Amino acid sequence: MPGKVADFLRAAELEPAERVTLDAGVTVRRGQGYTLRVTVVPAIHRQLLDRCHPLDGTAAIPAQRKARREYENRVNALVPIGP
Repeated sequence: MPGKVADFLRAAELEPAERVTLDAGVTVRRGQGYTLRVTVVPAIHRQLLDRCHPLDGTAAIPAQRKARREYENRVNALVPIGP
């Protein structure tokens, strides 16, 4: 997940499972920013993505909107593992 998305989520009200996910993530430096690598089931990624909808609005800076779109593309590319 892009760092701008992770920063936004850290300031948001999250469920305990979502908070644990962010706390357990590994920070990887990328140029000026960073990526937070988290290993969870796709359902948790989708919940986190749903909480990022305020980043779609005009109040968000363009870099935040782009980071949310990139995260959405990554989450949509995840293939759910069936039984």
